Amino acid sequence: MYAFVSILTIVNPIGGLITFISLTSGIPEDERKHIARRAVMIAFLVALVFALSGELILRFFGITVDSLRVAGGILLFIVALHMLYAKVSPESVTEEEIRDAAKKEDITVFPIAMPLLTGPGAITTVIVIIRTGKTLELKLIALAAIFFVFALTYLIFRFANKINKILGVTGSLLVSRIMGLLLGSIAVNFIAVGISNIYKSLMQ
Repeated sequence: MYAFVSILTIVNPIGGLITFISLTSGIPEDERKHIARRAVMIAFLVALVFALSGELILRFFGITVDSLRVAGGILLFIVALHMLYAKVSPESVTEEEIRDAAKKEDITVFPIAMPLLTGPGAITTVIVIIRTGKTLELKLIALAAIFFVFALTYLIFRFANKINKILGVTGSLLVSRIMGLLLGSIAVNFIAVGISNIYKSLMQ
């Protein structure tokens, strides 16, 4: 459950709902569904690649998982603050990127799959969570959590207009703020655990 909530809050499909709708406005419904399916699939594969290769990436750059926890926790906390104040996250899609994407034919990979769904925060989160799992069973649970998060994201984007009508702008902002609060708590935990483990390793 912790892995699912952590990944869900940073992917934040409800927060990305308005952006998805604005990027696909004027596009036929069938094509919008295709964009949603393809974008979420690409985002899931990107997250899966980093989840499976995270250990190799850390070893290649000589980074400890606790260092990544602290750095990632700081990044997630900044994202959480922007979510709480209903601002565009600096690690998510920006207004300039949205305007640039509107001029392009294919918006599936950029900016929907990346960085809207799998930005630096999401990539950091999946690496830390997979690395935290000590047993194969826990790692498989974390991988399942990644799958279910993106499956839920697809359903939200698939029925974007209906969900947007139900929630409205106020409802979407409320959900995003709640996600921001949860993400802030997760970020603090990342930082606290990382600093604690670094301190213990230095004292040995």
